[in-house]
Amino acid sequence: MSQPLDAAHRHCQSLQDAVTGLRRNSLRRLAEWGTHLGAVLPVGGRLLAAGNGGSAAQAQHLTAELVGRYQQDRPAYSAIALHAETSSVTAIGNDYGFEQVFARQVAAHGRPGDVLLLLSTSGRSDNLLAAAETARDAELRVWALTGPRPNPLADAADEAVCVDSASSATVQEAHLIAVHILCEHFDAVSGAPRTPRAPGVPLEIAVADRDGAL
Repeated sequence: MSQPLDAAHRHCQSLQDAVTGLRRNSLRRLAEWGTHLGAVLPVGGRLLAAGNGGSAAQAQHLTAELVGRYQQDRPAYSAIALHAETSSVTAIGNDYGFEQVFARQVAAHGRPGDVLLLLSTSGRSDNLLAAAETARDAELRVWALTGPRPNPLADAADEAVCVDSASSATVQEAHLIAVHILCEHFDAVSGAPRTPRAPGVPLEIAVADRDGAL
């Protein structure tokens, strides 16, 4: 077998091992995340998502599936990829430093009961850790998709799905599978029409009144 094919087989084996671990350890949590979003977004809640580099692309992939659609027609829901706000990112980075590019947007857009999903292969990016801290202070629920534990981002999140692989490429590829599984569960529970909450009604009360999903 040629050396390039050896590398290709190792790559495929690495992904297969990671998906096996994801299937064994994280499907229930991903289903719970989809169910939670299915309760929060239809009553006016919002998903904020962020990552760096390839993880930014994964985060934007998720928000596109929610604002547009995954597999079935349904209402559009509020989901924002914070890294895609280029003018905000560059202005905040210039004025406050790159560590604050997501945290300041979380402070601007996040409301109690919203969800912040942060993606990172290392789990050590300072700008994601700052965003997690800001979100927790603002009473958002914080989820993380990361590489292997232990890592600071998984510890800073309310809940985390951690892919056990030493390869950043494998972690990112497994994260895409996780994103699609999350979308599948969201689609399965979000068939009801949007019912925006009345002015002044807290998000958690609107969710409980709608279907008790929390």
